[in-house]
Amino acid sequence: MNESLNHLGEWLISAHGVDLIAALMLAEGVLLSLRYFWTGRGIAPASLLPNLLAGLFLLLALRCALTGAGWIWIAAFLAAALPAHLLDVVKRWR
Repeated sequence: MNESLNHLGEWLISAHGVDLIAALMLAEGVLLSLRYFWTGRGIAPASLLPNLLAGLFLLLALRCALTGAGWIWIAAFLAAALPAHLLDVVKRWR
């Protein structure tokens, strides 16, 4: 049992684990958007997008770090996450 948990842990912190999380985020965005379009309730896709993009850019930076990509890619994705995050904060500010 302990060995299978170790394999699961290794898989989760690999690029494949990051890919799974990114795919789940994409599915979340699609499902929330569809719900909004069908019912008119929930989070408007335009409000949801900056938050999802900020998270996706952070995941891509993590994936680059885990796969040994050059520092420029990590820096680029981290830099891309900042404006998405700031846009999300501005949209939520009341």
